[in-house]
Amino acid sequence: MAVDGQQRGARVQRGETGALAVSFAYFFCVLAAYYMIRPVREQLSAAVGSTQLPWFYAATFVAMLALAPVFGALVSRYPRRIVVPLLNLAFIACLVAFVPLFTGSGLLSPRALGVLFFVWVSVFNLFVVSVFWIFMTDIWSVAQARRLFPLIALAGTCGAVAGPALTRLLVGVIGVAPLLLVSAGLLTVALGCVVWLGRWSRTHGERRAPADEAAVGGGMFDGLRQVFANPFMRGMAALLLLADGIGTVNYALVTDYSYHAFADAVARTRFAADVDLATNVLTALVQLTLTRWLLPKHGAGPTILGWAVASLWMLLLVVLAPDPHAPVLAGMPMVALALIVSRGLAYGMAEPARHSLFAGVPRNVRYKGQNAVDTAVWRFGDVAIATGMNALRGVGATVAAFAGLSAAAAVAAGAIGWRLSRGHDWMVSERAPSEP
Repeated sequence: MAVDGQQRGARVQRGETGALAVSFAYFFCVLAAYYMIRPVREQLSAAVGSTQLPWFYAATFVAMLALAPVFGALVSRYPRRIVVPLLNLAFIACLVAFVPLFTGSGLLSPRALGVLFFVWVSVFNLFVVSVFWIFMTDIWSVAQARRLFPLIALAGTCGAVAGPALTRLLVGVIGVAPLLLVSAGLLTVALGCVVWLGRWSRTHGERRAPADEAAVGGGMFDGLRQVFANPFMRGMAALLLLADGIGTVNYALVTDYSYHAFADAVARTRFAADVDLATNVLTALVQLTLTRWLLPKHGAGPTILGWAVASLWMLLLVVLAPDPHAPVLAGMPMVALALIVSRGLAYGMAEPARHSLFAGVPRNVRYKGQNAVDTAVWRFGDVAIATGMNALRGVGATVAAFAGLSAAAAVAAGAIGWRLSRGHDWMVSERAPSEP
């Protein structure tokens, strides 16, 4: 796709508009589908408190560890035009299969259903989002990723705002089971977007050579091996684990607050939807303003650093708060505000920047290593951190102590993100002369 001098400075260049719009619709539907059912998962975890989260996370980690090699085997053998639609179809089928379990038929006990649904929604979230970003880095070049990923990420944020808003509007009217069918319908639209984008990429994309769509080859365990053997992937895994040290700690603190503050499932679900809505509105504002300027002009390092610094300040406010559970703003306590800001900037700044780095790595690493980091490594971090929090509670750790440890993780994450970005830019500049 040739670019003339007038087009070179434009954010969206000639020939990209249609594919960008469909990419936007794809991510909107994926995140709206997830966030419609996320509040249901949140109230199930809040009903038992954060001390049970290690068991939920451990079950999810085991599922991810089992599924990562399966995904590796699929992409080794089949091209993306088969693998990506197939995964979307599988999750649509699962959503439909959950409907009778939520109709009070007694097929599962409430606790068994809660654990099963928590694990499945966690797997669903990580896999569909991971596969989405892998697909994006496979059809857009490095330069396009820097320009367009902030706009594509905004689509996910719009979906993440629409999802909890729809849940809040509909859950009292139609109940939980029909929400699952609405979510499945959104994923069906996303499936159509995948098919369209695949065809566009084969004829108009910058990465349209036959090798850019072929099966990546290799073995089913390549992704897990790359996490340990590839220096770039080790750094990305460390960055995600440190991000977990922020996100999982904040999530556990807010789960405890919800457990003590609300007495019934409806109130907990509404609170979870309010937190998600506030988070996603903040994410959209950041993507529309800061990220769309910072990432194309200055790259991933400063963008990740901005998220880390903001998270650090919010966590220090939790440390210094006389009562982190007291209402501070719009009825939200300090622990919830810290979660909203750190998660909002993680999705609004750090995630588009982090995923843009994968656009410059080989396809085998992009499909297998990226998926292993975004699924198995992420959930390993959840298990380790939630279990560590339970151990620290046993020796008297307070909310302020947890927030302080999370603040230290923010400092380290900012430093590693900066170093990874500098190394990635050097790697891309070295490879560029040999690329077509």
